[in-house]
Amino acid sequence: MRKLILLIVAGLAVGALFGHLMMSVPGYWLIRVGDTSVQTSFWFGLVLLLAAFLVLHFILRLLSGMIRPVGRFRTWNSRARNRRAMKRTVRGLVAMTEGRWKRAEKTLVKAADDSSTPLVNYLSAALAAHYQGNYTQSQEHINQAQLTTEGADTAIGLMQAQLLIDRQQPEEALAILNRLDKQLSNHPQVLKLLKQVFLSVNDWEGLRRLIPRLAAQKLISQQEREELEFKAYRELIIFEAKNPSDIERVRSLWADMPDYLRGKTELIVLYAEALLQANEDTIAERLLNHSLDHHWDARLVKRYGLLNVDPSRQLVKAEKWLQERPNDPELLLACGRLSLRTGKWTKAQEYFEASQRQRPSGVVCAELARLYASLGEHNKSQLYYRHSVEMLAKSLPSLPQPSDASDSQPSSKKAAKRA
Repeated sequence: MRKLILLIVAGLAVGALFGHLMMSVPGYWLIRVGDTSVQTSFWFGLVLLLAAFLVLHFILRLLSGMIRPVGRFRTWNSRARNRRAMKRTVRGLVAMTEGRWKRAEKTLVKAADDSSTPLVNYLSAALAAHYQGNYTQSQEHINQAQLTTEGADTAIGLMQAQLLIDRQQPEEALAILNRLDKQLSNHPQVLKLLKQVFLSVNDWEGLRRLIPRLAAQKLISQQEREELEFKAYRELIIFEAKNPSDIERVRSLWADMPDYLRGKTELIVLYAEALLQANEDTIAERLLNHSLDHHWDARLVKRYGLLNVDPSRQLVKAEKWLQERPNDPELLLACGRLSLRTGKWTKAQEYFEASQRQRPSGVVCAELARLYASLGEHNKSQLYYRHSVEMLAKSLPSLPQPSDASDSQPSSKKAAKRA
């Protein structure tokens, strides 16, 4: 109501102002053509001029619409087709979500030509064809996507790589991802897929170099980083150790290894084995000495007891550790073996027997049996050999034996006779 009153008041004010102008600003229009002349007031002529302009404008627009009807129809038709294509695209994507791959592919491809986003249509259709197992058709859709949309190389490449990984073709995927990685340094999705492919093809060197980039982009947690680094360095050391003549490669890996990994027992043992295979026994001894001083582990003690660098010096070091760990069965076994290397038979016997008392072991029994046999004490030797075999037998799986079969044989023979 207030708006209506304001409009009426405004209209009256404008009318009054216009009337005042008509009274205060007199004038006239005089149009003369030959002997004919037309005269009217200034304000009435102004109104006629304005009306003529509006009529002329309307006529020109009408003529323009009549001259270009085909173009207008095409524009309208294009918009209508685009709207229909968008509806079809949505139906195709819904079918994709519901797992109706064949229907999704057909709908998306049919709508692609009229769609404003043909890239989405063809890539989604490629995914639907892939899920149906139609890999050739899937690749054709990807090729069509490249033709319809410029500047989409990254999206298309990532789609291709992901589909190739799903098809168990990691080598082909790796070629695409390496190309994308050169073009787009540290692209998150490219790095994720590279990690997946490196693990698939056991490319441990590639994974080792990729891990810092993954961590810098915060694409892996600290725990996952440590697990991947451990696995990569372990596999690389195992592989490089197969060629003892190229021990420098193993040394380089050990030098590049993060500090926390040098305390991992499994890696220390692998590195020590590689050094021993390359006749680097002295370096292996220093490595084990240093590791055991800072990180005690039974596996390292066992390996130390099998070294043959300087048995006398090694035995002194082992007996020093024994003062701190007098009841360590693995250390007692190592001391016994080092005593054998130095020719101290009685001391070796004492260490072996002490180890056996702390933790009965088939290995220790075998060592004692061999030692007693060499000393001529065959009764004791046979006793420990028997203990060794018995302890080994306890670790074997439970399987049928000939005695079990012979027990069941009479009953089977009886059954055959009855038949």
